[in-house]
Amino acid sequence: MKLLHIIATPRAHESNTLKVSTAFLDSLNAKHKDLEVETINLFTENLPNVAGDNIESKYTLSMGQPIDKRHKESWEQIETQIKHFLSADLYLISTPMWNFGIPYVLKYYIDAIVQPGYLYKYNELGQPVPLALGKKMVCITSRGGDYSEHSPFHVYDFQEPYLRAIFGYVGITDVHFVNAQPMDITPDLRAAALAGALEQARNLASNNVWSAVGNAAGAAHSA
Repeated sequence: MKLLHIIATPRAHESNTLKVSTAFLDSLNAKHKDLEVETINLFTENLPNVAGDNIESKYTLSMGQPIDKRHKESWEQIETQIKHFLSADLYLISTPMWNFGIPYVLKYYIDAIVQPGYLYKYNELGQPVPLALGKKMVCITSRGGDYSEHSPFHVYDFQEPYLRAIFGYVGITDVHFVNAQPMDITPDLRAAALAGALEQARNLASNNVWSAVGNAAGAAHSA
């Protein structure tokens, strides 16, 4: 089983998010000896440009047309990221909440890989059809405040709804969240939030079935 760990925090070893992710990975590795983990750190990765030739290629593909040969070399950088993403059975996203949403590097990465003909396609009625099927995802987040369901600030949580929506759109609907919150109120609340998230992450890794359920992911576009 291959897990792709997508890191969207710049804090490295100081990151509370990564402390919880490490607990999840340690527990998962203890249960699945065949676990293969690959990591992509979005703050150090040289991501392809989602502009210029590549944005022209995106709209060309959206209209069902082949990519122009002069755009092919640039588009191959996008394809490399998509193939890497689709090669995994399970995803772990480690991200803090920034301004009620996700850090810009994670949005940039999503904009690069969510492309027509790769992670989704349109049918003859113009309806989107997901292609990244048979995969699972865990999102581990840390939030300065409490944005949980019963909090008055829940309405400001644009992070979890967005990630569920965009990855559900391409077929990844088995998504679990571990949210460490609140982390920036008092030291006692932070310690309690971190301890709770660590326990939840370990239990999630140990008690869920993580084996692939059949990979029907979209192949690379033939254009």
